[in-house]
Amino acid sequence: METIKMLVLETDSPHPDTFEEVGSFGQVFKNVFTTAGANHDPPLGVEVDMHYVVHDPDQGKTGHVPKASDIPEDMRAILITGSLYDADGNDPWIDELRSLVLDLWRTRPDMKFTGICFGHQLLNRVLGGKVEPTPGNRWELAHVEMDLTTVGQKLFVTDDKTLSLHQMHQDQVTQVPSHDTTELIAPGTKVHVWASSEHTPVQGVYIRDRLFTSQGHLEIDEAMVHRQIELRVQAGSITKDNANAVDHAKRTAHLEHDGEVLAAAMLRFFHGDDHDVD
Repeated sequence: METIKMLVLETDSPHPDTFEEVGSFGQVFKNVFTTAGANHDPPLGVEVDMHYVVHDPDQGKTGHVPKASDIPEDMRAILITGSLYDADGNDPWIDELRSLVLDLWRTRPDMKFTGICFGHQLLNRVLGGKVEPTPGNRWELAHVEMDLTTVGQKLFVTDDKTLSLHQMHQDQVTQVPSHDTTELIAPGTKVHVWASSEHTPVQGVYIRDRLFTSQGHLEIDEAMVHRQIELRVQAGSITKDNANAVDHAKRTAHLEHDGEVLAAAMLRFFHGDDHDVD
């Protein structure tokens, strides 16, 4: 059986209760993608390496960002997780992570990049896109139904016009990258937005054979929604001004979402099944 080798760059730690139940975010992603691999036709094995990259000693976090030379040449699939941190920030470890992505993008043309939430924003930032706070600092939380573009329907192999994912963000990508914003993207390269919502016009970005990002989460379940909100309230990120969004999240966290559908689509992207989608 063919095996997809993935590197998950962990940019946060889950709530302690979640960690006790299922482990780190890397382990959570491994479980979801293993299921996606088993359901792929033909089945695919999934081998996941995990690397915790947050270095913030004041908060008791002592990870480190690897060098490009530390990543094996046969590792051609990378996923950057969500995070409490600001993808548009300049914390030293975030700058190091940006440098790593830049180095890999330039030197590993066969490498495919995915990112969730923070990862989506950081990858778009590295490639010349723009990440900004939502006007009014409004949060998009929990279950959100998004409108798929034509490319989105192709990526998800569906005639449905919508896809639902759990959300957990305030900042968003407000300008997608292009050759006009960076020399990292070749002239004529098509950069697609694959879904949008009222709150977030850029819910995901796709570049054939290179990039597939998602603002929404594929790995979060009902319990994790409540716990991740709790962490953000404790950190002061979510304030009383967002009480309505928090109430919506608590009321919709139980709803069925399409995280496994997104995982399957990203695995097809890693495998090269989407080469004709452009």
